[in-house]
Amino acid sequence: MKHYLMVDLGTGNTRVALVSGGSILGIRTYTNVYHRDDAYEDAQYFLPREWAPKILQGCRELCAEHPDVVIDAVSSAAARQSFVLLDREGEAFYGLPNIDNRGRAYMDQVPDHQEIYRLSGKWATEDFGAAKLLGLRKVYPEMYDKIACVLSLSEWIAWMFTGETVMEYSQACETQLYDIGRRAWSEELCRKYGLEMDILPPLAAAGTVVGPVLPQLQQELHMAEGAPFILGGADTQVALRQTGIGPGDIAVVSGTTSPVVTEMEQLFYDPDQRVWTDAGLGGNTYQVEMNPGVTGLNYQRFRDNLYADWSYGDLEEAYEKKTSFACTASFSSLLFYERRSLRRGGFFMASPMDAGVDRVDFIWAVLADIACSIYEQLHALEQLTGNTGGCILGCGGGFQSRALCHMLADLSGREVRLRPGFSQATVLGLADICNRCLGSEDVQEAGEDLRFAPRSGQLIHQYYPVWLENRNRANKV
Repeated sequence: MKHYLMVDLGTGNTRVALVSGGSILGIRTYTNVYHRDDAYEDAQYFLPREWAPKILQGCRELCAEHPDVVIDAVSSAAARQSFVLLDREGEAFYGLPNIDNRGRAYMDQVPDHQEIYRLSGKWATEDFGAAKLLGLRKVYPEMYDKIACVLSLSEWIAWMFTGETVMEYSQACETQLYDIGRRAWSEELCRKYGLEMDILPPLAAAGTVVGPVLPQLQQELHMAEGAPFILGGADTQVALRQTGIGPGDIAVVSGTTSPVVTEMEQLFYDPDQRVWTDAGLGGNTYQVEMNPGVTGLNYQRFRDNLYADWSYGDLEEAYEKKTSFACTASFSSLLFYERRSLRRGGFFMASPMDAGVDRVDFIWAVLADIACSIYEQLHALEQLTGNTGGCILGCGGGFQSRALCHMLADLSGREVRLRPGFSQATVLGLADICNRCLGSEDVQEAGEDLRFAPRSGQLIHQYYPVWLENRNRANKV
């Protein structure tokens, strides 16, 4: 049985995990700290020198807790649209996270948005690496001039452990400087954004050995001699690896946001720009995505602020007893296939408030909002791509709610299927990548798949048309 150290860098927090085959032996979690830059309307950054010591300390603590374990390899996955800048002295000096929008004010200076979408598979917006770098160059040209190499967040970890620079295809497509059809960096895209190609690292596929871990870290972390760093990739694609997704399948990652993805063998292009086309791990397949935006974060915040005295189990029991709904909720943030944000949300109910309304009505409505928002994107993706058969593969912490699983199955008329370990899909996806790279057996957590068959005549069927009408009125669709 092989043992791995895994680093999973999300938007809100970073996790370091010690994994044996397909089982997690221990985890350390750290909150990610960001700083605002008031030189822009909406810019945030992080300092790699603040994050790196916590990550390495988490690795040391896990290894100390398991002194008999010899680490065979290290790997990492990370949030998309997040980047670290290296200077010519070999220092990681600045971080541009996915929540940074410093390029927004300059997007009207970027030509040929339709061609950018055709080449990159992504809308020409401030979300991606090219716009962040453009915004940096406009306000801080001296900082931009320091850049020797741009790394995605996951490949920054590879550099920390090996000193080598590389970028996985799944992360390269988040720069908007990558030609998704040619599987190569694009001189044309760089030119449109006024950026130099020489700051972009070599491309490599997930499962590639980047290099041996640096000798000092091998010794500190009780690693096997010559233990390699194995390339991971973007967290969404790595998590989808855990579901077993293949061409024609549709999967949902339920987390802070809820990407709805179908895998394609051929490049998919929509001239109406209703989807993103992502590179699959290794760059050989394509994943076509819609996303309702912020979903799980809404539920987490609502529960933490108003239901901290209830366990998740208590809430699930309360949901099972519901036979009617008193209000609808609308808090998801994107109408993806129309390329616009939903800026108005809240609870909608009859006036005056019914005396029988209680707080379970409100949090059930928030959960139902997530289910309806996912289903809306799922249905649109099915119609656009023609991938309408089979079950819905699921992963991510949001699917720990049985009620959410049932709602999505009932609305879609398709079985929702979760493999063992679905709530830790990114870490186990990395374990699968490492196992295959090292020729180890393909190990999944023990247990049976969870299956949620669609049912008719459920409360969510009554809720959906009322939810849709209220959501659309609030946002003047």
